[in-house]
Amino acid sequence: MVAEPLSQTEARQIAATSLRTFMRLPVRERSSIILMDVLGYSLSELCSITGMTMPTVTALLHRGRARLRDMAAEPDEQPLPVLSVAEKNSLAFYVDRFNARDFEALKDRLAEDAKAELVGEVVMRGRDEVSSYFGNYAREDRWWLAPGLVEGRPAALVFEQGAVLRTPAYFIVLNLAGDSLLAIRDFRYARYALEAADVKPIDAAFVRDA
Repeated sequence: MVAEPLSQTEARQIAATSLRTFMRLPVRERSSIILMDVLGYSLSELCSITGMTMPTVTALLHRGRARLRDMAAEPDEQPLPVLSVAEKNSLAFYVDRFNARDFEALKDRLAEDAKAELVGEVVMRGRDEVSSYFGNYAREDRWWLAPGLVEGRPAALVFEQGAVLRTPAYFIVLNLAGDSLLAIRDFRYARYALEAADVKPIDAAFVRDA
């Protein structure tokens, strides 16, 4: 099996594809396309690097290129994600209480089986364990939050106090259900995610009726 040849136009389009678009592909498809179509490795070299068979790599290239073509055909302006009134209110509560350093109020909203993850560092499970997550934030006033969306999901955008640039340093994705806080994914130690994620302030989102 051989990978289908690319036209010069397709090759230029793939080379110009943004990181954010590549990040929408599954990992193996993304890796195969970047190695072959962007970095210029041959099919045999790609197999050697990834440890995958030639039929597998060929299939991944075919699927990944097809996905990129579909993405290129999408309208430039995608519909903005929406939050329900309940989600927006819960997110606003989280941001407000965090900025007020009222972490006890946030602990009160933790579900019994809540989960908190400092991405790349540690995972905490259960209400008692997750309560300790707020400890470091309680001991410093370096950060303040603003409501936002990350890949269409409720999130707190984290800014550094006194920073000149009003761009978030990182973000915290929240899983909310009514007044309950089900899960926290904190990217404080994985700030590289900010480069590829679709991040929007909450003011740019539509809100629908609950």
